[in-house]
Amino acid sequence: MALRMGALYDALMAAHVPEEQARKAAEEVADYNERIGRIERDLSVVKWMVGTTITLQLMTLGGMIGLLWRLVPAARP
Repeated sequence: MALRMGALYDALMAAHVPEEQARKAAEEVADYNERIGRIERDLSVVKWMVGTTITLQLMTLGGMIGLLWRLVPAARP
């Protein structure tokens, strides 16, 4: 049996929904909550990867500008 959200199940039972329907609805919502939690974890990894990529690109750009600054004397004010 899947994890069940107790508050939703209790609310459905209080609304006189048949027990089988209330159980299935609560389990389905709990399954969606689990899926959303996995998506949020994956998204945090993607955010970290994007941040690292942007940092490395900025470091590369800074290194190229520094190299050009040393190689091209006419570019200095």
